[in-house]
Amino acid sequence: MTQNTIEKTNTTKQAVTLKVDDQPIHIIKRDGKVVDYQPEKIALAIKKAFDAVNNSQYQNNDVYRVHHTVTELIEQKNRIEIEEIQDTIEKTLLNFNYQDVYEAFSSYRDRRANSRQNFLSKQHKFLKSVEQLSIKDSGDVDEKRENANINGDGAMGMMLQYGSTISKQFSKSYLISKEFVDAHEEGTIHIHDMDFIPMGTTTCCQIDLEALFENGFSTGHGHLREPKDIASYSALAAIAIQSNQNDQHGGQSIPAFDHALS
Repeated sequence: MTQNTIEKTNTTKQAVTLKVDDQPIHIIKRDGKVVDYQPEKIALAIKKAFDAVNNSQYQNNDVYRVHHTVTELIEQKNRIEIEEIQDTIEKTLLNFNYQDVYEAFSSYRDRRANSRQNFLSKQHKFLKSVEQLSIKDSGDVDEKRENANINGDGAMGMMLQYGSTISKQFSKSYLISKEFVDAHEEGTIHIHDMDFIPMGTTTCCQIDLEALFENGFSTGHGHLREPKDIASYSALAAIAIQSNQNDQHGGQSIPAFDHALS
């Protein structure tokens, strides 16, 4: 193998550029853009694949073993495509008999490829949705009237709608299974507040008081016993709404409140 030379910049993190035959290694991305080789990104991808499997036998040495082999192969070239790097990782995992890690890496790679394809296939629709937000009158654009609590014609309202539109497209392209996205767009189901999915939270919810109050409940700061009369029951209902609202975006509601009180 060709002897590597290492050049370090004077930055705080001391960025490293590896060279082969005194020529920098370049990575060709999927869009044709050429970027500098960063072996730490390869190490991170391999580490995530190992972390994705439930196997306590794997140690950091296993990650290093794969990373060292992959980088040795990559550093024999001056230019390499990103897909070839991923192929090299998969082959190395199989050669070392890390079958479960290979499956985790390959599965994630396939999901990302499908998400990219899904996003590109709907890019025109996405751009059209963004363009529609520039229309001044909210009466002509459904997206501007989606949230009754926001004035879609105001400056901040429009800013929120731009963020919401992009967040929804990200959810549909990367976070939600295609079968559910198709059902949503066909009108078979409706996924409410889709723009909040990337934040890892639901939004509006209903609170089942009967199930909550049975044997009491905890607010996170203390335990409240089951109420014995209608006055304490209604007071605790207000506390339940307030406690949940502190942790969750969106509206809170109590179905059949009169039935629960009775």
